[in-house]
Amino acid sequence: MTSHHDPNSPGNLSGPRPGQPSRERFSAYYALPTAPWDIGRPQRAFVEAGERIGGRVLDCGCGSGDLAIWLAGRGHAVTGVDFLPGPLAVAREKARRAGVAVNFLEMDATAVGTIPERFDAVTDSGLFHSFDDATRAAYIDALRRLLEPGARVFILCMSPAEPGEQGPRRVAEEELRAAFADGFAVESIEPARFEVVPGIAGAEFSPGGAHGLFATLRRV
Repeated sequence: MTSHHDPNSPGNLSGPRPGQPSRERFSAYYALPTAPWDIGRPQRAFVEAGERIGGRVLDCGCGSGDLAIWLAGRGHAVTGVDFLPGPLAVAREKARRAGVAVNFLEMDATAVGTIPERFDAVTDSGLFHSFDDATRAAYIDALRRLLEPGARVFILCMSPAEPGEQGPRRVAEEELRAAFADGFAVESIEPARFEVVPGIAGAEFSPGGAHGLFATLRRV
């Protein structure tokens, strides 16, 4: 594993930088044969938490739809949001082939507070750790406006336990607790792994998946 990488390479999974907008970066990732996080199935942490993810679900940063489609296959009413049309088109085709109904919306995650639907759960697989501080705050504010008391948010993000510098920003447990201190109760934060597609330059992480945290937060 090396920390020397080209910051403009599509394979580099770094956090936002001045002059390199997120839309441009993520479009470059999806232009690869496979985006580094596009493993073709939900991350294990969400599968293991499946019984706790209830009712109507909003999948934020749904990408090409694997988690949203898996949830719909379990009988959930699912809305998936992403800000890029390309992966959403792929997601709609995947859902059609799987024979499930998912409402996919092209929308910035910081705007989800405007969605008129009600949700019992929000899933976030690798979105939260892509935000800078200002966007993180706007996203959490949108979740506060969207969710009613009792709704849960499930977040998988990369943690400081993952060595090296490549990839998205690491999120420590104390950061998660502080970020969601207003309007949410922390039910659990547990170590987890974030699996990526092997062999992509700039996306080499620990064997078994990048070290991460899986947080369950309840709207109060």
